Amino acid sequence: MLSQKSKTIISIDCMGGDHGEQEVLNGITKAYSANESIFFLLHGVGSILPKLLKNQKKLSRAFKYIPASQTVSMNEKPSQALRNGKKSSMWNALASVANGEAKVAVSCGNTGALMAMSMVQLKKIEGVNRPAIAVLWPSTNPHGFNIVLDAGADIKADPEDLHQYALMGISYAKSGFNIKRPRVGLLNVGTEGHKGRSELQEAAELILESSKFFEFEYIGYVEGDDIPSSKLDVIVTDGFTGNIALKTGEGTASLVRTLLKETFAFSIMARLASILALTPLRALKKRIDPRRVNGGVFLGLNGTIVKSHGSADATGISAAITLAYKLAQNDFQADLAKKIVPQKNLSE
Repeated sequence: MLSQKSKTIISIDCMGGDHGEQEVLNGITKAYSANESIFFLLHGVGSILPKLLKNQKKLSRAFKYIPASQTVSMNEKPSQALRNGKKSSMWNALASVANGEAKVAVSCGNTGALMAMSMVQLKKIEGVNRPAIAVLWPSTNPHGFNIVLDAGADIKADPEDLHQYALMGISYAKSGFNIKRPRVGLLNVGTEGHKGRSELQEAAELILESSKFFEFEYIGYVEGDDIPSSKLDVIVTDGFTGNIALKTGEGTASLVRTLLKETFAFSIMARLASILALTPLRALKKRIDPRRVNGGVFLGLNGTIVKSHGSADATGISAAITLAYKLAQNDFQADLAKKIVPQKNLSE
């Protein structure tokens, strides 16, 4: 058995999920079963989680429980959470990263509150205007996904913000997933150079200029149907558009699964066909399952935070923890700082 010192320490806010502490704990157990080199700092409120933990023999030497006195509700405004939530499980989970006790924090909780608290405790990387949320989107690329940002950290983005999102996405792709020369596209209503708002055209010029200094390829404007394609690795957009695209994609994947299930249950012959096609159908289900790429990463902070869906089940929470572990092995935020600061100096 590995000692605590040799393990990667991940801080978990156990109070944020829609399905309660039991489902969060199921996700933690699932992640630990696949990778026992993790040690968990579990932040909770009340008596339910400690009781559940007593029955977790497999986790018995893989966690430390840290009680809190408050939770942050899903409908709480970020400003309210900052004023009133400094004794919450979410605040404490982030504090573990800020003080160096943990490498990364994971929460299923209120996104706005989590971002606000993260910015207060971890601070922005020097030169970063707005942090962004990066999500993994299933794609036909060999590595199986594309990176989309911003997915909802801020609904507005000016040209320099979009430029910085591109640099963040490049750093994430290189350091987090070993993509040597990421291909970057700017989401627009068309691929022609004259289309789109003026801030997109300005951002395109900034990104193209940066490609002369950093190893990536700017492929130009891309459209919504390019998001899951193999023609690029990083898609840059504002948080309003990115969040709508994300929820639309998840809804479409859910619809496809439902329609396939209904189709193969339509008749006896359809059921027989489903039995014959069982192996490829399972592979398809796994490929388009949004739970398996659950976890939005906050980029642009002095620390790594992974935001899981509030509605995530054990599979989704496990995926977010697995992503957190992978990111903890690479100091990609430091790599990002090396890109942002020189660009800031160039623009001055």
